[in-house]
Amino acid sequence: MTAPLMPKATAVWLVDNTALTFDQIAAFCGLHPLEVKGIADGDVAMGIKGQDPVTAGQITRDEIKRGEEDTSYELKILESKHDLPEPKKGRKGPRYTPLSRRQERPDAIAWLVRYHPELTDGQIGKLVGTTKPTIQSIRDRSHWNMSNINPVDPVTLGLSTQIELDAAVQKAGRRLEREAKKAGKSVEDLGKLAPATQALADAAAGITPAGEGDFGQVLDPSASDAPDASDARDGERPDVDSVFSSLGGSTVAPEEDDDTPQG
Repeated sequence: MTAPLMPKATAVWLVDNTALTFDQIAAFCGLHPLEVKGIADGDVAMGIKGQDPVTAGQITRDEIKRGEEDTSYELKILESKHDLPEPKKGRKGPRYTPLSRRQERPDAIAWLVRYHPELTDGQIGKLVGTTKPTIQSIRDRSHWNMSNINPVDPVTLGLSTQIELDAAVQKAGRRLEREAKKAGKSVEDLGKLAPATQALADAAAGITPAGEGDFGQVLDPSASDAPDASDARDGERPDVDSVFSSLGGSTVAPEEDDDTPQG
């Protein structure tokens, strides 16, 4: 089905003015249901003015009413009276990022590095419109503004769509499967991660997957208070003589009795 000319603006209008479900709006506008939910929550498409698809001649009010009465009904877009060229799906060159969003790219890179380390630098660069040196500086924590970087979902920041993110994760998963098959190992051994929805759920629960640096440390509350085996001396309490001997000093001399007569 052909999507509306302004899918996000149309989705904003449908969320605000109809009782259609997120799945119905997503299918009609060619978006991901999580994007539509983000629009309803005010996290996605902020500042975009809604576009009335009825006025634009893309759908009828009867079609919207039918969709509101039956949540399983799939809305059908009206055929255009004019032959419009098909939009080009592919892009040439890197993704353009508005100036107002460029300072948020490091946050998006940090999120992708933390929750989807299976993505290559090239895939991350295409998703958020950045360069490989920038990605590497965040991986090894050498970025000049590292102390102020907080991982944020690139979909929430509007730097990529949920569909593009899921497609990149699935492509990376297929690559891992090929590498696992070639190496004679399982995909789990190579560290394939959960989908983006699971990553968001883990982030909300405070679960951090394993990886490199502070963006991939496993937080195990049960192990945080456990004593280090190297610091334990088989449960024995060290005596004074052993401490001084390890420091190269002499043992402590016994105290003299104050009642002993002097010279």
